[in-house]
Amino acid sequence: MTDLEKAKAVFTALLGTGPAWDAEYYVGYEVAGQHIGLVPNGAANGLTVATAFWHVEDLDERLAALTAAGAEIVQEPTDVGGRRVAKVRDADGNVLGLSQAG
Repeated sequence: MTDLEKAKAVFTALLGTGPAWDAEYYVGYEVAGQHIGLVPNGAANGLTVATAFWHVEDLDERLAALTAAGAEIVQEPTDVGGRRVAKVRDADGNVLGLSQAG
């Protein structure tokens, strides 16, 4: 995202609530049991579209299964706001996110 303030305004209007986390490096919303995160300057790191994250019990196990099935790792497991996240790309180029509660 290139303009964090504009993105926050749009997501706050969409979700009907302000962010639960609001820092210069990350903005996160908690709505109806889902976490929605905005990554400032994400476009500079190849984050040009929204990524849906699938909640998993064991991130490493699921990541291993996905790579064995042919997915390519886009983002290695990373700690973000008390949870671990990773991303993979399928054969058609779709980016899939994985999230494990901390």
